[in-house]
Amino acid sequence: MKKLIPLAALLLLAACGKLSMENYNQLKVGMSYQEVTAIIGDANSCEEVIGTRSCVWGDEQKGIKAGFVADKAIAFSHKGLN
Repeated sequence: MKKLIPLAALLLLAACGKLSMENYNQLKVGMSYQEVTAIIGDANSCEEVIGTRSCVWGDEQKGIKAGFVADKAIAFSHKGLN
């Protein structure tokens, strides 16, 4: 168990490393979900409703949100990125 805590912290820091303004600026409307995750990693959470997907990377202080329709990005927003 003691080994899992540092590993979890390391994975969290690695994911946060991809949440940068530089990576955010690479995101473009029309990208697929797979193309987006190739840049900023796996989403922390996604919700799907009637053919739309809304995903969040990060948390309330530092994060990226994206909306997808038919697996194509339609909007991005960010908060707290450097």
